[in-house]
Amino acid sequence: MAKVLIVEDNPANMTLAVFLLQSAGYSVLSATDAEAGLTLARDEQPELILMDIQLPGMDGLQATALLKRDNATRAIPVIALTALAMKGDEARIRAAGCDGYIAKPLDYKEFLATISAQLAKKGAAVG
Repeated sequence: MAKVLIVEDNPANMTLAVFLLQSAGYSVLSATDAEAGLTLARDEQPELILMDIQLPGMDGLQATALLKRDNATRAIPVIALTALAMKGDEARIRAAGCDGYIAKPLDYKEFLATISAQLAKKGAAVG
């Protein structure tokens, strides 16, 4: 069962993402800020990280850059969760090291398809 870390400060978004992932057979870890997310990523080595971009304190792009510079977490794919869907935002998100992005509000089919595709690239399985 693939382990997915969600870093999200909005309780409603966190609840929805956890529900969708668990319903699809994933093991879920969660953090409500970047610092806790970085610690969990290093300690638990999830197969995938879903990173909210607009977090209190350190934002998701800064956290992703730190993950990608750390030998222990560099290979973990990071998908940005963002309400930022304006022209240029995807390029900025990818430049920070994110391997993909999912726009909010979440479309559950797109959400699960993006996660499945990213894990397939990495060779991690569901269930």
